[in-house]
Amino acid sequence: MQQIPINWWAVIVAAIIRMVVGSVWFSPVGFMKPWQRLAGISEAQVKASFGRAIGIDAVMSLIMAFILFHAVVYAGATNAWAGAAVGFLNWLGFIFTVFVGLWAYEQKPAKLVSITAGFNLVALILMGALIGVWH
Repeated sequence: MQQIPINWWAVIVAAIIRMVVGSVWFSPVGFMKPWQRLAGISEAQVKASFGRAIGIDAVMSLIMAFILFHAVVYAGATNAWAGAAVGFLNWLGFIFTVFVGLWAYEQKPAKLVSITAGFNLVALILMGALIGVWH
């Protein structure tokens, strides 16, 4: 595998983008209430685990941004459209396929799967666009 120089600022900002998208997506003006209802998670449970969940999500967002950075560079994406396309294809090949599998095996409601997969779709497209421009 070829070594590539990592633009850590791009990775960090891409991870922040995912966190911001998530904070809007799962807010009261977004999909918070239907997500809670479909996932069977009460407001008290959300509040009790919020700090831990944010910490874990921040680390996972950094990992996702780091891997997506490599995918964008290896694909030769050097603009926002190409980077967004790499983000979309990573979503399609990894996130979408996993979530549809979970839906099939675990019999999760399709709307719940759509809410969570949709969040990741928007996040990966925006992250890819940023990395495409800024790597």
